[in-house]
Amino acid sequence: MKKFVKIYWLSPLLCLIAGCSSFLDRSPYDEISSENVFTSAALAESVVNGAYSNLRYDYSNFGTEIINWDALSSVMDPSDANVSLNYSYLLGTIQPNNGMFLRYWQRLYEGVNRTNDVINNIQRVPDMSDELKAQRIAECKFLRAYHYYRLNSLWRGVPVYLENLPNAEYTRSRSSEVDVWNTIIQDLTDCINTPELPEKYASNSSDYGRVTKGAVYTLRGKVYLWLKKWDLAEADFREVGTQGYTLYTGSYANLFKLAQEKSDEMIFSVQMEELSGMGNTFSRTYGNRMTTGSGNSSFFMNTRFVESYEWADGKPFDWEDVIPGYNSMEPKARSVYFLRDNITSPEQTAMQTYGAEMSEYLPTGNEARIRGAYTNRDPRMEATVITPYSIYSGGFSGAAIDYASRWPFRSSASAPFDLQTNSNTYMLYSIRKFVTEGRQFLNVSFNPVDVPIFRYADVLLGLAEALNEQGRYQDAIVFVNQVRDRANVALLNEPGNAYVAVNSSDDLRPRIRKEKKWELAGEEQLYYDELRWGTWQETKFASGNGLLEVWGAPVYTYQWGGSAYLKWAIPSSETERNTNLDQNDDWK
Repeated sequence: MKKFVKIYWLSPLLCLIAGCSSFLDRSPYDEISSENVFTSAALAESVVNGAYSNLRYDYSNFGTEIINWDALSSVMDPSDANVSLNYSYLLGTIQPNNGMFLRYWQRLYEGVNRTNDVINNIQRVPDMSDELKAQRIAECKFLRAYHYYRLNSLWRGVPVYLENLPNAEYTRSRSSEVDVWNTIIQDLTDCINTPELPEKYASNSSDYGRVTKGAVYTLRGKVYLWLKKWDLAEADFREVGTQGYTLYTGSYANLFKLAQEKSDEMIFSVQMEELSGMGNTFSRTYGNRMTTGSGNSSFFMNTRFVESYEWADGKPFDWEDVIPGYNSMEPKARSVYFLRDNITSPEQTAMQTYGAEMSEYLPTGNEARIRGAYTNRDPRMEATVITPYSIYSGGFSGAAIDYASRWPFRSSASAPFDLQTNSNTYMLYSIRKFVTEGRQFLNVSFNPVDVPIFRYADVLLGLAEALNEQGRYQDAIVFVNQVRDRANVALLNEPGNAYVAVNSSDDLRPRIRKEKKWELAGEEQLYYDELRWGTWQETKFASGNGLLEVWGAPVYTYQWGGSAYLKWAIPSSETERNTNLDQNDDWK
């Protein structure tokens, strides 16, 4: 049982019993009442654990209004039903009064407020040791830094509050982006200088899941990447490796299973449990209709991203190598290659009407031909995506059944058991990573697999980036290759393999960025990286990009809303409440 996760789920209730205001409902403008909370160690610990619980907002089953950060990145797309509901940012229609801006402004400042409570009040708890107080302050300084990290990544300069104020006094102007980064660095440096904060917890520790110095160095390294202080980022990422963290040595696909949730690769994770509403959200939002409990198919992997996965030998994927003439065909015409074997006469008529080039159809070999495009590719692709005619073990029927994504869809209720989604009028790339298989967990809300916020593969790729930007590309290759070796793909600069040759930092830079996407897809980290790299516009909003069927026909396409989109809008209600807040450029 995960003792710690139970504690911080219960902590808001404990706080209410103690007489303080509800942590779940608090915004940065609520009155703070903590006189009754910091009178005993038990109640103070409930407040600390309440600070942790704010991390769960993005990863647990709180509601449909939660943004999936990777859906804003170039690797993933909201479903056709979901994009209009929650992602008008991608359709060029969002305004500063959109609820998304206000929701995350308040949620992130709520996290700041929870940590401020502890940092500024825990010293007066009478029955807690000084050593434990110092550790809890360090934990909360990390959590405060993490929330400011996200605020600053999105808004690029926000008001800084290091103490909780009376309601009317939340009127500060925005600190500059650099000043906020420096505030975050100071908090993280304080954590590092706290001897009571451990480097790492053993997987069987009752404190597993709490902040460690490994997490602190990771976050500070990421801040230094934003500041382009490459040497300092290098130093911090190297330090993480001295804390006992290392790559999991098994297969990439197994890394995201319950057995590996506490492996030495996991630096800091959101703790989940197999209870209603307390499991991670991914089986619900990434899962399909055949997932136990019925997933929502809220997101699909982006078709162009899937096509970016290389062959295992490092050769770039090109449809022409599998099906000559594919690239010159219209997308609807190419749908013929994805058809199931032995389609019926009505199905053939429907596909011809749709635009499929039926002269290319192989009645008894169509499935085998298209499988050639997905065989011997980077294994992370099949671990992340349910590709056409691959097997997904679902458990919706009450028993584990093997399903496959076939086209045209016929039935999920009888053999050969077609994979069913909530968007079955299209053939799309459903998500496999993090999604419950078979009858392993009994409901989409019960998936107890912890969600990694930081893991060591990300650290290695951050270290590679920091080295490469210093011109030390040969040193950087060593760390990229550690990640590639675990993935079982060709190593960079492998002798005699021209596909993986790297001759300069300029050669390596795009490779590191692609490697990050292949490695971290679905983990909700990549939107922040694409903003930092300055590549978000050119990748997410590339001409014709959007939710595309597997053969490239658009379900919908993205619309760039202008340079304002590179920073989030200060919520309109906040600029009205606090007239010292300046709106970001082009949102005024």
